[in-house]
Amino acid sequence: MIRPAPLALLLGAALLASLYLAWRLLAAADFLYPLWYDVAEIGAHIDKFAPQNRYRDRFGDTDRAAREAAFAAIARAIRDDARGLAALTYTDATGRSRTLLRPPEVVHLQDVARLVSTLERAGLIACALVAGMLVWLRRRRTALPGFGRLLGWTGAGMAATTLLVLAIGARKVFYQFHVWIFPDDHQWFFYYQESLMSTLMKAPVLFGYIAAALVALALLLLAALLALAGRVTRPTSSA
Repeated sequence: MIRPAPLALLLGAALLASLYLAWRLLAAADFLYPLWYDVAEIGAHIDKFAPQNRYRDRFGDTDRAAREAAFAAIARAIRDDARGLAALTYTDATGRSRTLLRPPEVVHLQDVARLVSTLERAGLIACALVAGMLVWLRRRRTALPGFGRLLGWTGAGMAATTLLVLAIGARKVFYQFHVWIFPDDHQWFFYYQESLMSTLMKAPVLFGYIAAALVALALLLLAALLALAGRVTRPTSSA
């Protein structure tokens, strides 16, 4: 049977790998923005705050398709090392093309892109580590605990983390991470009246929905990954 230290390493890597795979799947679907547009009433939010923007005119005149396209363009640019963010535009009701993002928003999204790139590299390393450990365990004929125990331990860890975040306050945790991660001289908090980016995303509300979807999908992928791990390392009977 596998020892506690390698088991903890395997479970941690499997969890990170599952989160990475879930992220990639959600990213391919624009993080389900069209769904959250209805669920979180983002359209009504844009209709209310876009006309109040002090720097960008007539975004409130745009239709749903244009808003979904704007979000998708931002999301794709972030995953492409922030390329093209400053060139993003929208077309108002008069047919005039207008720049979507202000310089402080571009700088913030560049910071986000660097963070995402780092986390994605960590996710790829976790995938490679899981694969390597499973090969190592199979060659050593080292069995893993049962699937239920593996999933229970990992799920309990995720549940404890979630409860801790909820106890502290999800918004407070969200803002504190921004303080820790982003440079002090880079703006990361934007009022709706000054940022189409924040208005478009109904920040931070949208991020809560995306986080919930990410965790739910990651749990499904984790279950599949642990089931595969148990199957790969299961001792085979010799004739």
